[in-house]
Amino acid sequence: MPVPVVLTPEQAAQALCLSPSTLAKLRLSGNGPTYCKMGRRKVGYRPEDLEQWLAGRSHRSTSEYEARRVD
Repeated sequence: MPVPVVLTPEQAAQALCLSPSTLAKLRLSGNGPTYCKMGRRKVGYRPEDLEQWLAGRSHRSTSEYEARRVD
């Protein structure tokens, strides 16, 4: 059984063009990508979860974005 690739929060933030603190805030609010909790403090992100999160945030126009936006 292959071991899945897990990115650190720093690596995930870089892949998403976000700062690590922004990614941490998204994790806290529940608006970020799915993450894995490994032990008490260690957090990791699977590449497929990052891709899925990005795909869910894709828009064709600004009007489409405004219609789907949740504050």
